[in-house]
Amino acid sequence: MSPTIFIDGEHGTTGLQIRTRLEKRKDIDLISLAVGDRRNVGLRRQMLNEADLVILCLPDEAARESVSMIENPIVKVIDASTAHRVAEDWVYGMPEYDINQKDLIAEAKRVSNPGCYAIASIGLLHPLTSTGLLPSDFPITINAISGYSGGGKTMIAEFENPEGESYTEVPFRVYGMELEHKHVPEIIKWSGLSGRPLFVPSVGRYHKGMIVQVPLQLWALPKKPTVAEVQKTLETHYEGCHFVTVESAGDVGKVSGLTPEKMNDTNELRLYVFGNDKRDQAILVGQLDNLGKGASGQAVQNMNIMLGLPEETGLH
Repeated sequence: MSPTIFIDGEHGTTGLQIRTRLEKRKDIDLISLAVGDRRNVGLRRQMLNEADLVILCLPDEAARESVSMIENPIVKVIDASTAHRVAEDWVYGMPEYDINQKDLIAEAKRVSNPGCYAIASIGLLHPLTSTGLLPSDFPITINAISGYSGGGKTMIAEFENPEGESYTEVPFRVYGMELEHKHVPEIIKWSGLSGRPLFVPSVGRYHKGMIVQVPLQLWALPKKPTVAEVQKTLETHYEGCHFVTVESAGDVGKVSGLTPEKMNDTNELRLYVFGNDKRDQAILVGQLDNLGKGASGQAVQNMNIMLGLPEETGLH
């Protein structure tokens, strides 16, 4: 008998993406509420307790409410909201985090799915802090751009619906100027930082795709690493990982520019180390699909691991 999966919030941006990735698979059974029953609390509670695994694609408070409804101790949960990403009793759903993380996810009942900006930021920073190459208190700046789908239905309408009051034709804008972006707490915790990074997100006039950049003054680091040492640290950390790749130094040297849409429709996070040893400077870059490795693809990868399936099942 195949495991049953319930996507709570399947009509939202992430939920729809997850359903699309799962609906043709023969090794699982999707169960869902009819459109007219979406607000039926009793039926929703029933689904939450009957499924083998639940994927929450809801705002934070609604996700907490759903978790509180689950009384069946057998049910496994993946939460795609920010509600539980720094909670001590939830496992962080980044299998490539270290050599133990995939096993922790496999054994977990509760897994928090990483944020899109966060998974790239952590992917770049954690290998450096965990090896001591980057001090935990070093001041970090993170610059990022995402497609507008990262803002959910509201932002999608803002860019796609010319009849809407909030419609805009701007090609690019920086936001989060209050410096309180919701991904920062998980970036701090899981990157191994002791201070708050300066995080500058932005959105472009395209549907999906993301680039995250971390500039580093290598001369200011206590160990004064070379660009090659930074490159080697990332390569060593992600050796053998299926969905996180580090572009080789030779290939990086051929890159004249990066586009945020290159990883679209994949579950891959591609990392780059650009640098200049003469200037003792480097730029670390993460490239991903904000709806793929940054959301729905990562949720499916975690689901596969929690169900004891090969992590790459249904993904590319």
